[in-house]
Amino acid sequence: MGGARGPGGVRARRYVQHVIVDQALYRDGRRQPGRPDLAELAAAAAGPGAMAWIDIRRPDEREFDEVARLFNLHPLAVEDAIHAHQRPKLERYGETLFCVLRPARYVEATETVEFDELHVFIGPGFVISVRQDDLPDVGAVRESLERRPGVLGEGPPAVLHALMDRVVDDYAPVADGIEGDLDEIEDQVFGTGDDASRRIYQLTREVIGFQRAIRPLGEMSDRLMGAEDPSSEEHRYLRDVHDHAIRLGERVEGFRELLDKILQVNLTLEAKALAEASNEQTIETKKISAWAAIIFAPTLVGTIYGMNFDTMPELAWEWGYPFAILLMAAIALVLYVLFKRRRWI
Repeated sequence: MGGARGPGGVRARRYVQHVIVDQALYRDGRRQPGRPDLAELAAAAAGPGAMAWIDIRRPDEREFDEVARLFNLHPLAVEDAIHAHQRPKLERYGETLFCVLRPARYVEATETVEFDELHVFIGPGFVISVRQDDLPDVGAVRESLERRPGVLGEGPPAVLHALMDRVVDDYAPVADGIEGDLDEIEDQVFGTGDDASRRIYQLTREVIGFQRAIRPLGEMSDRLMGAEDPSSEEHRYLRDVHDHAIRLGERVEGFRELLDKILQVNLTLEAKALAEASNEQTIETKKISAWAAIIFAPTLVGTIYGMNFDTMPELAWEWGYPFAILLMAAIALVLYVLFKRRRWI
């Protein structure tokens, strides 16, 4: 490692070695043997036909300091790359182009979408890719380009285009996974409806995040195409990326609209279910009240004649007992007929 001096510089070099996944020098699209240190890469990148490509994972400010200094990266772009949580964007700082992409993957085990961040600096003779995790597979993109030295020989823009293409291609299985979740949610809503609302809200959040990752790609590819000759291979390559991004954006927008409709249907069905449950409770309450009234009337008569007062003419009446029984039965029968006509029982 070069370019750092003193104890502080030694520490910085050790940190940079720890986070750099790969670093290489290319001449005319072909990787040069060995692993040059950062200072050698920065010096060689200034030469004609040369390109340095450095891939870094999860650097902090101190770890990224030497890279930023050697390649003259703008402090604002460096801050974005270190702290992450950026929206997709394309910005120019002097001769350096800074691009933020949001790669994504669908996790089958949890049926969720995970997002990552990829920051790419391209300048005269260099590419610096900074990622927070393993998305996208930059190593696979590098290997693919190294098998096509003619493309890689186009320089840093070709690397940026290839990374953008890989991110967009990786969106396709994510869209397929979301579409599968939508089918399952539809089955839930029109089937049992169990826990459908939670899944709808969760999937809506994922779709919104997916839209935020895809939507800026169209404008970004437009800007990059504007800097290329319309008849060039790079322009056609970028147009393909642009078309893929537009189609994915339209597909995800359809997901969003379908989710809104499913949510409305689910809320309607839930409201209907609550109303039916409330009606059933009301009916049960009426039945309980009716039977309680029927039972209460004979109980009241029996209670009156069970008070055992000395002066109660019916106690000495020969027909007093049959009368009381008939009275209780008559009251109960009248109440039963009344409640039956009103469909309380």
